Amino acid sequence: MPGASVSPAGVVAHSLAKRFGEKWALRDFDLEVPRGSVLGLLGHNGAGKTTAIRILTTLTLPTSGGAEVAGLDVLAEPARVRERIGLAGQYASVDDLLTASANLEMVGRLYHLTREEAARRAAELLERLGLADVAGDLVRTFSGGMRRRLDLAASLMGGPEVLFLDEPTTGLDPQARSELWELIGQQLAGGTTVILTTQYLEEADRLADTVVVLDHGRTVAAGAPRELKASVGGGRVALRLGAAGLERAAETVAPFATGPIEREESEQRLSFPVDARTRLVDVLRSLDGAGVDVADLQRVEPTLDDVFLSLTTGGGTPS
Repeated sequence: MPGASVSPAGVVAHSLAKRFGEKWALRDFDLEVPRGSVLGLLGHNGAGKTTAIRILTTLTLPTSGGAEVAGLDVLAEPARVRERIGLAGQYASVDDLLTASANLEMVGRLYHLTREEAARRAAELLERLGLADVAGDLVRTFSGGMRRRLDLAASLMGGPEVLFLDEPTTGLDPQARSELWELIGQQLAGGTTVILTTQYLEEADRLADTVVVLDHGRTVAAGAPRELKASVGGGRVALRLGAAGLERAAETVAPFATGPIEREESEQRLSFPVDARTRLVDVLRSLDGAGVDVADLQRVEPTLDDVFLSLTTGGGTPS
């Protein structure tokens, strides 16, 4: 086995690979996440995200390759790695027969906190995540969103150096999602490294310093969100007509489009991808010259959705 690492990065992976029978779930996965930063790991179902996280959190062994988390080799020192990380998986793993406070205090004791430290930390996290009023209630009475928040609190009990969040806001309402984003910001300010998978691409866009896109177990793109969005082109032009004439409008804008023109006949709307050099004024002049009555015209900048759809072949939505 490799020896312990002293890498200054929060998370490093070297050619990680995992095979189940004849199927490779992960291949040639390289990663370097600076301390105190957020990595967004995106990909469709089965792309390899969960496999990568399970290896990095010592829950499964790789077929080949290696990794360091919080400066420790995950193969050589898995127990010490677990002491320094927090993990919130896709499904809340809390005990229904305990109260919210008891759940967190139990986790705190497993991290070797004293009873007083565990109780104080539990009360602090329950307050932050809006669960203070139900701290003494049995978890079996909680809604799915409340259980999710409690699970997130449990992942933070040990003050982790590296925090793994697998779709952390699934099932949370907009206010709870916003509160979680604020909590992640607080963790970053304290130097925590965050690995995030999410089905909300705008969430990755907002939170992540770097995004890695996986497809069929391989990395197909990596970079800052703004860099990845710029790589897919000039975004889209969307227009709404003031009167009938959708077909004429589509014919008129066809020379500007770099891909299929999407029509919404009931709303008299068109949208189409364009080159970064395309000017809205030129599109408007062409439409005006063709006698097309335009009620609204705007440029929509690329999103991570556009990046994801342009790079992946697995179909479906990221998760």
